[in-house]
Amino acid sequence: MLKIEGIDVYYGVIRALKEVSLTVNDGEIVTLIGANGAGKTTTLKTISGLIRPRKGKITFNDYDLTKMAPHEIASLGILQVPEGRRVFGNLTVMENLLMGAYLRKDDISKDLEWVFSLFPRLKERQKQKAGTLSGGEQQMLAIARALMGKPSVMLLDEPSLGLAPLLVLNIFETIQEINKQGVTILLVEQNAYMALQIAHKAYVIETGRVVMEGTGKELLNNEAVKKAYLGG
Repeated sequence: MLKIEGIDVYYGVIRALKEVSLTVNDGEIVTLIGANGAGKTTTLKTISGLIRPRKGKITFNDYDLTKMAPHEIASLGILQVPEGRRVFGNLTVMENLLMGAYLRKDDISKDLEWVFSLFPRLKERQKQKAGTLSGGEQQMLAIARALMGKPSVMLLDEPSLGLAPLLVLNIFETIQEINKQGVTILLVEQNAYMALQIAHKAYVIETGRVVMEGTGKELLNNEAVKKAYLGG
């Protein structure tokens, strides 16, 4: 479905990604783990067209994403939930959700119903300014806003960052529920233990290179991964 082949990305003279390759198949949860600055967010931004690779290719079905603008990539159904939520603070919850659906020409009422069933708290706060929500509520809104765009693939960047443990559990349960409803997920996450538990497939990235891959279970039981990322 989504294939990244040998991409190099530079920030000025600094090579941030070095021949990164990975595949995301239809219906999977794929997770990318690694330390801060390893290149996880850069990978997501390159997929969504916010950064151009200097080398390599990214394809989605038959489309070459490396030649497309971010809004064209979004219109194909590849939608990113950015790190730090990035909700529109001065807009209401409902206005944020409508912004998520701005590329759509069809009826959005069923999807609105669905996101409110996933996040009942957003329904209660739909007239509230997004900037006044708690961190957990803003994360719910960021995910819900992406869902309103009817994604085929959702790129999730650090969804559990800064959340209380109980909310982290809720967010991961919601990610699994979204996946069950047919949305393919590429997840970047500092909480390696939780991410690997729900992943069908996983990659480890270190200093811009993919150094390991396997099923979520394989990497959970891998001694090097345990030592580096799971505190084992």
